[in-house]
Amino acid sequence: MLKTRAKYHLGQVVRHRKHPFRGVVFDVDPTFSNTEEWYQAIPEESRPVKNQPFYHLLAENEQSYYVAYVSEQNLIADYSGVPVEHPDLDDLFGPFEDGTYPLQFALN
Repeated sequence: MLKTRAKYHLGQVVRHRKHPFRGVVFDVDPTFSNTEEWYQAIPEESRPVKNQPFYHLLAENEQSYYVAYVSEQNLIADYSGVPVEHPDLDDLFGPFEDGTYPLQFALN
């Protein structure tokens, strides 16, 4: 049985180690769970291993808002205290508080 523990939690603000974007975690896959086509589109020298948590983020950069899918090895916690401005945040989370976004709904 695979035992994986996610480093980051729902509502946490994170940023990419190499690319200029940050976002809020809204879902976590214990291992890679996207398409093989998506995975193969990543340059081989940058391709993350599949056997690690992958995070769904409400992401933003200087130009746009989007949903990102990022491996744990490519994320770091963002302790800047600056809120994320993604327009879909209000659908899932409450107001930014103490560096995180509280969930607006109960999980099963």
